[in-house]
Amino acid sequence: MTREMWEGNQAIAEAAVRAGLEAYFGYPITPQTEVLEYLSKRMPELGRVFLQAESELGAINMVYGAACAGVRVMSSSSSPGVSLMLEGISYIAGTEIPAVIVNVMRGGPGLGNIAPSQGDYNQAVHGGGHGDYFPIVLAPGSVQEAVDLMGLSFDLAEKYRAICMMILDGNVGQMMEPIEMPEMRPVQRKDWDWAVRGKGDKERRILSSIYIDPAAEEVTNFRLLERWRQIEANEVRYKEYFLEDADFVVIGFGTAGRVALSAVRAARQKGIKVGLFRPITVSPFPHKVIDELANRVQAFLVVEMNSGQMLEDVRLSVKGRVPVEFYGRMGGIVPFPDEILGEIERISSEGVKTGMHPRDAWFERMVAAR
Repeated sequence: MTREMWEGNQAIAEAAVRAGLEAYFGYPITPQTEVLEYLSKRMPELGRVFLQAESELGAINMVYGAACAGVRVMSSSSSPGVSLMLEGISYIAGTEIPAVIVNVMRGGPGLGNIAPSQGDYNQAVHGGGHGDYFPIVLAPGSVQEAVDLMGLSFDLAEKYRAICMMILDGNVGQMMEPIEMPEMRPVQRKDWDWAVRGKGDKERRILSSIYIDPAAEEVTNFRLLERWRQIEANEVRYKEYFLEDADFVVIGFGTAGRVALSAVRAARQKGIKVGLFRPITVSPFPHKVIDELANRVQAFLVVEMNSGQMLEDVRLSVKGRVPVEFYGRMGGIVPFPDEILGEIERISSEGVKTGMHPRDAWFERMVAAR
């Protein structure tokens, strides 16, 4: 296959088309708009459905309706737009139907800015809409990885009748990289045994997320939890770099993990035995792998483009056995490799001498440096 230069957002859109996307509903918001713009031309060319809704609320409820009919459907947005979709996302989860959501994250909270950020980690992994449900969340670190995960997103959503969300910061959405596109899959409308069906030769099917009887709701919640346990057992994905002899491990997802890899390589050249662990599924989170690493390394450094959201998942995995340090940049600022290298050198030479929460210690260091 030949490699071609693609912008991240457009590459994601084309990858979705090649994965058999039948319908797209969305609303423009920077830095995600190129997904919508690309599909506005590409989908009609192929005789498929594209509709720019009047708002993010309208878009997610159109996704809800199409998903109930068994259509391979998706939407995309950016941070505050996804916040508006959360009620509909919870309804989709409660109805147990597959849907794919792409969030090209920007700075916040509030309207924030249009710069790249990872501030939506908690929203995607621990927050989301109301109630008990567990979305699958994928975090690509490059345009190629985003393309590869796009097809997987639909497959996982349908396999588990769940929401699959891809979160990437604006860097990955806006950058251009040489990639290989997958082959075009044919659109195949499957005769799902759960999809809605009207009057005809067969029994009518109706889908709902309403369970007035608390006992019936609990049965549904247990069913969702059992499905999630299967996902945790079978769908954890991650990348490892230089971990065979590592004394220290840097953990970062998406662009933060990609920048951290440059710092890790530079530290290796200076003789520091450090490796990188980059989660690809941030939900389910690779707790067991980090738990095993904690038995043989001296310390962890979590790097994020936020104030320490994945940090808490790492700390849960480590269970206090070794120190966990944190370095973050917020508001749409991307850390430079030299910044992370400085933190690696500090930890490897000085150790971790404070009993403070790693976020508090990082905050004090950042304030002192200003």
